[in-house]
Amino acid sequence: MKRRTALYAGAAVAAAGAGAGYAWWTHRLATPAAGADPAFWGATLDTPSGEPLALRSLLGQPLLVNFWATWCPPCVEELPLLESFYQQQKPKGWRLLGIAIDQPSAVRNWLQRSPLSFAIALGGLQGSEMSKQLGNAVGGLPFSVLFSARGEALERKLGQLSAADLSGWARRV
Repeated sequence: MKRRTALYAGAAVAAAGAGAGYAWWTHRLATPAAGADPAFWGATLDTPSGEPLALRSLLGQPLLVNFWATWCPPCVEELPLLESFYQQQKPKGWRLLGIAIDQPSAVRNWLQRSPLSFAIALGGLQGSEMSKQLGNAVGGLPFSVLFSARGEALERKLGQLSAADLSGWARRV
């Protein structure tokens, strides 16, 4: 009986180690590609209404960029938190941009049901590549980047943001 218990305990420790390794692997960030920040600011993406959005137009104020998709449960779950953060920080000059890595029609339909007050852009494959250039090696969602008013990436996070993340980031800028 003791041997069986020891075997189960060993298996549990191995499983926990494997799980921790998998979590680290899937949530790891890579070093951003050389020139990633200027490339980001030089891009233009369409909005859900079809209008082009030159990302350089968002320079000059702190900017939180969130890569998300309608089919991504953690992405959709964090959107109300992002909306609240934006409402609190907008009077202080902040901007927030959600870049949807999704089909345009799915994004439009989702926004009709759950409107957001911050800017949304349709990223598609260009947005996915942009995310990878900014350090999202595995291309996972959600992925967020905090930019200074000067356009420098200050913080990055792969995975769902928390209120503590946002509070710390707000103090950073």
